[in-house]
Amino acid sequence: MTQRDLDDEEDGFPEWVDRVKANVAGEVRRRRKEKGWSAQDLADRCERLGHPIPRNVIANMESGRRASLPLVDVMVLAAALETYPASLIFPVGYVETTQELPFQDLVPTWDALRRFTGEQEVAGYDAGLVPDFETHAGLVSTALAALEEADRARFTAEAATGPAQREEAERRRTKCADQAISAKYHLRYLRRDLRDDGATPPDLPPALADVDPPEDDTTTTPEDRL
Repeated sequence: MTQRDLDDEEDGFPEWVDRVKANVAGEVRRRRKEKGWSAQDLADRCERLGHPIPRNVIANMESGRRASLPLVDVMVLAAALETYPASLIFPVGYVETTQELPFQDLVPTWDALRRFTGEQEVAGYDAGLVPDFETHAGLVSTALAALEEADRARFTAEAATGPAQREEAERRRTKCADQAISAKYHLRYLRRDLRDDGATPPDLPPALADVDPPEDDTTTTPEDRL
């Protein structure tokens, strides 16, 4: 071992790198064996995904002999094993504690995973547009559910055998329709704000195609067009 190796170990950097690689290697091996696959089976699946990782590379990684572990390999290995990259890096339930960055203390793997995915906020960190996209997904879900419920209420009203049943169904249809309009209204302005920030909003399902106004439509208000 060279003096440089000794200095690096004292700095703690290799320990962190090795720990991350060991987490991935151990979880890849565990999941591979759980599926009853050989290293060649896993290599074949990686190749079918378009990023070959030879059997000997997988074997060397699992045994700790591989010097590096590219991010692209982690992504493809996760897909081949039908899991998420974060689940390989932070094997919750199989590795009790881990180190998030060099020079940091060991922390519960569950906490490290939640910070890695952004589920647990870290003071001063910028989540980018993730919160906006989460809000967008929630509004889409709300709008679709309200539209579906409004349709059911309309069918109930049409099939009603008495005025009371028809009136109750119409009240429910109106309420759901209003909920859908509100969600679509907020969606429209959220998508506009995303575009103003230079971002591309997520695709909308066909049922919400009227959320985005025509580019040349400037004669009516957004509420009128929903």
